[in-house]
Amino acid sequence: MIRTQKVRLYPNSTMKKALDELCDYRRFCWNQGLALWNEMYDASLLLDDKKLRPSERKVRDEMVHNKQDWQYQLSSRTLQLAISDLGKAWKNFFNRAQPDWGKPKFKSKKAPRQGFKTDQAKLVNGKLRLDKPRDIKITGWQDIKITGAKSLKGELKVISVYRENGRYWASLPLETSLESKVKTHRQTAVDVNVGHFNYTAGEINTFSPHLQRLYKRIKHYQRQLARKRNVDGRKATGTNNYEKTRAKLQRDYRRVANIQHDLIQKFTTKLVNDYDQIVIEDLDVKQMQMSHVASKGLQRSLFGYFRQVLTYKCNWYGKELVLADRHYPSTQRCSACGNIKQGMEKITLAGNAKHHTKHNEYICYKCGAVMDRDENAVNNLLTLIQ
Repeated sequence: MIRTQKVRLYPNSTMKKALDELCDYRRFCWNQGLALWNEMYDASLLLDDKKLRPSERKVRDEMVHNKQDWQYQLSSRTLQLAISDLGKAWKNFFNRAQPDWGKPKFKSKKAPRQGFKTDQAKLVNGKLRLDKPRDIKITGWQDIKITGAKSLKGELKVISVYRENGRYWASLPLETSLESKVKTHRQTAVDVNVGHFNYTAGEINTFSPHLQRLYKRIKHYQRQLARKRNVDGRKATGTNNYEKTRAKLQRDYRRVANIQHDLIQKFTTKLVNDYDQIVIEDLDVKQMQMSHVASKGLQRSLFGYFRQVLTYKCNWYGKELVLADRHYPSTQRCSACGNIKQGMEKITLAGNAKHHTKHNEYICYKCGAVMDRDENAVNNLLTLIQ
């Protein structure tokens, strides 16, 4: 089984320069390869000749043949893996069923995240060792210190190294064997909401007071950056005050992400430890975010990240994850009698205007049951496995 571990890198000045050069080289190879791929593809359409259609091998051989002298000072695997990813991106372009369907785009050097891939890295004494360029004497080249993993065991696959907000990170996929968790013969269901998750054992708050304070500070720094303009209307990116405010904003964004990810990781670990079967809703998060009212709350609630983490942990530990149908009326159905609200009887985010009920109240007008709306949704999800 492949288990990916994210770690933070602490390179020295020499290794920082090497990582930056490899990030730039990866972007150069991608853009050059994409331009060549587009040229071959357009030529095949214009001449109506299938033999001229581009492929990963054709583009890679052409770029290797036209290598310049400075490219030999960098890892050759960066070029090959970049073209390999480009080939996968083009393959997905012809499959409209992909969630992020679209034509591959050129990468910008202004993007906040830059990175590269390599399959020649090693873990030596708890440090990351990159492949050193041949026939080049570099002083200060050494293994890179890492943090973020107590124990890394297994065969290392293709790793991804990236730079974001002045910090360096690496995703280390390891071939490991994981033992299944002890069977508890218990079941649960999770009803995800903006600000909290409900399940059979209670409720998990995803909007803690500390997070709310951080969101207020983020809003404050965003307003400050919006006011820092030059006379001609451009951002004052070169001023010290602008860069200081931007650094504060990025720092708070990192704090928010760390708190949210820590909460999701702990909650999902608790679920796979305590339950054998877990039911969640198959929500169309992207479609839900089209609403301007709920888009910010949905983004901060990490619905997609929660499902992603829970899915791979259930696969790791042999637990069963059940996805309720996207149109399953977990909120509108009465868990006591099975009646489903229709028309004016439905509960919305504002409650029910006809009966003047609140959004967190569920009242069944057929059997008279009165429940909390989220608890009723959890009970309805549980019926899918009982």
